[in-house]
Amino acid sequence: MRKLDVLAGGLLIVGGLNWGLVAIAEFDLVAWVFSEDFGGTNAASRIVYGLVGASAIYAIAAIAGRRSVGAQNTATASR
Repeated sequence: MRKLDVLAGGLLIVGGLNWGLVAIAEFDLVAWVFSEDFGGTNAASRIVYGLVGASAIYAIAAIAGRRSVGAQNTATASR
């Protein structure tokens, strides 16, 4: 799972940087990489956007899983 964590983290960084650039400079990095105008999409850019979204869902699930394990450990330790 460690490799998947690194991949998801990298995609979240790409997504975060892209949104930061959109907000600050009105520049869509993903669209630019795939030779599209600002906000434009093609199949390749939609795949990247989809992977970033899937990474966010994965990260939410991972955080929720860690919280539930932490809550179990806390409950066990207080006995």
